[in-house]
Amino acid sequence: MYSNKLSRLLLGLYSRKAAAVCGVLAHSPTGRSTFSWAAVCEERTLRLQSSACLTSTRSVSKTTVDPDEVKKFQSLASKWWDEQGEFGALHAMNDLRVPFIRDNLLNVHRARHPGKPLAGLRILDVGCGGGLLTEPLGRLGADVLGIDPVENSIGTAQLHASYDPDLHERVCYRACTLEELSAEGEGGEEEEQGAGQFDAIVASEVVEHLADLETFAFCCSHVLKVCPVTPGGSLFITTINKTNLSYVLGIVVAEQLLRIVPSGTHDWEKFISPVELERLLESSGFSVESVQGMLYNPVSGAWSWTNSTAINYALHAVKLTEDPHPEDPAHTAATHS
Repeated sequence: MYSNKLSRLLLGLYSRKAAAVCGVLAHSPTGRSTFSWAAVCEERTLRLQSSACLTSTRSVSKTTVDPDEVKKFQSLASKWWDEQGEFGALHAMNDLRVPFIRDNLLNVHRARHPGKPLAGLRILDVGCGGGLLTEPLGRLGADVLGIDPVENSIGTAQLHASYDPDLHERVCYRACTLEELSAEGEGGEEEEQGAGQFDAIVASEVVEHLADLETFAFCCSHVLKVCPVTPGGSLFITTINKTNLSYVLGIVVAEQLLRIVPSGTHDWEKFISPVELERLLESSGFSVESVQGMLYNPVSGAWSWTNSTAINYALHAVKLTEDPHPEDPAHTAATHS
């Protein structure tokens, strides 16, 4: 309900923008521009119809990297630490996602380290960009590896971390993909960064930019630790739901009207619902522990928790077993053949 009220407020505030954006601003008899929900829905329907004959965005490509996304973020690589710039909303999101990660990890790992609550834990930050989330996790005591396929973003992250001596032994970065990291150690040569090495994986505002979520889920399961008695490694995801409201607020308003993020940053076809994401993760041996809605207020520039997952949401899952299909006879037979 709160998200619906906010959307009506935002649409009312910004419906008088002078320039029409993708045909969603209609003109009333008085000559004033007004927001047209029907035009938004019509535009999205046309987009869906025009792409129906094309290969699905979620097609299995065996790589998580979308070259178009790499180009997009390559052009923004120097702007990660500008809190008033394109990534300002991500800076503000740390007020929610850092405690979300910390508190859920402490519920699993009972050890207490005053001042450094995550000490002793190894965390992988997938799609780390300039290190906006990597650094605060390191300051909480965790050993964090940030990976990103955009080399210039990794360069930005390394440069920024170099100014904080407290991070020198806790945070490191690599320009690589998740599947490349997952493949390491298969031959026993680089086991330190290979399978079963991390207590937690963080993929914040990342999955909506990936080419193949099945490969992503499989690789996450592969590099996370597993415990035969208690739940294994944790996976933390923040992303955008695939709803009409997320299209209006996440793309039309955030990108085209308010310019909170650059136009073209998101593709609605790549958004994923909590139900679909949970189903995908369970097929890779995860159990989803919690899903919580998130809401951004562009007026205050702050994020807050909400009961609605209609727009943004955070998810915590844990790895339960090495084998997501332990009861499958065909799988068992293949294993022992």
